[in-house]
Amino acid sequence: MIFYFSGTGNTRWAAEEIAKALGERLLYIPDEIRKGHHSYTLGIDERIGFCFPTHGWQVPRIVRDFIRHLAISQQPQASKPFCWALTTCGDNMGETMTILNRDLVANTALRDNFGEALQAESVFSLVMPESYVCLPFMKTDPEDKEAMKLDVARHQLPHIINTIKERRRGIEELEKGATPRLYSYVIGAYFNKKMVHDRKFTVDTDKCIRCGKCQNVCPVDNIQGTPPAWLHNGRCTSCLACYHYCPVHAINYGKITRKRDQYYFNKRGDRR
Repeated sequence: MIFYFSGTGNTRWAAEEIAKALGERLLYIPDEIRKGHHSYTLGIDERIGFCFPTHGWQVPRIVRDFIRHLAISQQPQASKPFCWALTTCGDNMGETMTILNRDLVANTALRDNFGEALQAESVFSLVMPESYVCLPFMKTDPEDKEAMKLDVARHQLPHIINTIKERRRGIEELEKGATPRLYSYVIGAYFNKKMVHDRKFTVDTDKCIRCGKCQNVCPVDNIQGTPPAWLHNGRCTSCLACYHYCPVHAINYGKITRKRDQYYFNKRGDRR
């Protein structure tokens, strides 16, 4: 059982590859939230996995909210399941996995069901092309760097899959960066408190082709109509899917993205 969230497709690719190799269920967190699903039963010998992008050196808010309400039960007499997690990031992910495990430990329903706190026992990060472009120092990667990151990730993922398949515990393969606590608990804390919102999104109505793609790709149903209107309902998770998938670059986040490029997984060969 793999729970995943993805905005621009990096994490979706990794989660799909892992699910295919393991032969396990793949559950898209926004769809589960839409259906009101938070309770699950593990199959015999099934693992528990979490895949998500790093947002501001922390776990995305939509994932944290989902975990707070998550309940998982298992077959009678079954042993504690193997739990793992993978995060994708542009360069590094700070203390993201520490934050994930704190959220899992805080979930009393999981503790009651398994007899002890659930934690991701093996954790991985996968460096992928950069997609957050709303700060002065953050841009998409040049094409050569983007291709290099994707090539490295494609070679790294089989090793991660084998580690999960063999249920190897205590594995930590993470790109934390030089000052992970500063990234996650100072910069990341400010970012996730103050900058995760939809208030700065705009659309150039003269460029918009009314395709509706931004509404379709929004994982939190925060966009309506063509040209798009953001609902300002507090659900925005700043994944930037609306910005990156717009085929004519009509969507921007304030002024800063007007001269920035766009990225989504496999963009060069797939204009979905």
